[in-house]
Amino acid sequence: MRYARRRRLEFAALVSAPVIWWVVVLLVPYIIMLMISFYRTQFPFHVPDFQIANYLKIFAESQYVTILLRSLKISIFVSIVTFALAYPLTYFLVFKVRSPRVRTIIYVATIVPLWVSYLLRVYTWKIVLGTEGILNTFLIWVGVVNEPIEVLIYNQFAMVITMAYIFTPFMVMPIYATLEKIPRSLIEGSKDLGVGSIGTFLRITLPLSVPGILVGFTFTFCFSFGDFISPRLVGGPYSNMISNVISTQFGQAMDWPFGSALSMIMLFIVLAVITASDRFERAGRLDLG
Repeated sequence: MRYARRRRLEFAALVSAPVIWWVVVLLVPYIIMLMISFYRTQFPFHVPDFQIANYLKIFAESQYVTILLRSLKISIFVSIVTFALAYPLTYFLVFKVRSPRVRTIIYVATIVPLWVSYLLRVYTWKIVLGTEGILNTFLIWVGVVNEPIEVLIYNQFAMVITMAYIFTPFMVMPIYATLEKIPRSLIEGSKDLGVGSIGTFLRITLPLSVPGILVGFTFTFCFSFGDFISPRLVGGPYSNMISNVISTQFGQAMDWPFGSALSMIMLFIVLAVITASDRFERAGRLDLG
């Protein structure tokens, strides 16, 4: 009896700190934001109320729908580009690099940009893609172009390239972990049965790596969807995303109720993506099982 009571107290002490942290840092701010989203603005005050005018405004004015769809489009493109970069690299590391030391060095070199300031990494790509940047200077020097290419910066293309570079480690890590867990006996057995490399990849390696791909897509999509620094530095005036609008509402416009409503819509979309990813992952495990 005393032992069971002590175990319960130890469990409560162990769990209480994370639970309190989750409630204070995550749950309470979200509840406050949800409440404020129903307020109405009487500048410079925010009057407590319960009305859905802030949510209706999002879908009633085409500019906000356009920005929301643009944010979804860019986030999807970033996820696709990141996957196209990360999967071949990760596959090469796991199945082609025989030396564990070399594999570790390449893997660490891939994720080491995470230790560098996010703002600094965005500025780096601004320097690379700018009209007087490294890429334009090189192209002019080798004679490919006679004047700087302006379409490389301040557009959605620059945003996708910049964010794909920044979020590639978040795609590499889950795919790497998934590919490492694939039993080599399955691949060897497929080859022993006469299945070629492409067939083995399509029937065994790719299906078994789907959980890692889903996690990577979820990470990159959610991070891209919530990014407001890259659009501001390399996106230009016609590449604002939903996070930029939210930042403006809480800052310059001082319309906290409308900014909270936008934030809640953004939160619901992210939760929907996470839920869909989890269901796809579970369905994939059942099919493989």
